[in-house]
Amino acid sequence: MIDWKAVGVGSLINAVLTIVLTISVFPLFFMGPIIGGLVATYIGRGEKKDAPVEGALTGIIGGLIIGILFVAGFGALSAIIGLIFAKVGLVAGAMTLIAGLFITIFSIFLGGVLGTVGGFIGAEIRENGG
Repeated sequence: MIDWKAVGVGSLINAVLTIVLTISVFPLFFMGPIIGGLVATYIGRGEKKDAPVEGALTGIIGGLIIGILFVAGFGALSAIIGLIFAKVGLVAGAMTLIAGLFITIFSIFLGGVLGTVGGFIGAEIRENGG
């Protein structure tokens, strides 16, 4: 059975860590979903067979959070541009929507795959007492 509290904690860790690592040390951004999945399965009370699912869920939910924050942040920026320059604001808004959709889908896919890897690692650490 999936431990939803652990999945929630892992998702938040995933989103925060991915954003921080993307801003500070870009090549290490992929560690966010792995660590989020690892933490969710390590602290969770689920069975070992549920570990990949829990890890994938942390990656998917974390990717959604990242996508929503991206669209909200750049949506506000394009609204400010739209207030200043009417024609440019329409183009910026459309570009923000397209880029936000792409970033969200990419984050969900990558987060799900890497979260699954983190789920396997967390389950092994929990099982072997590491």
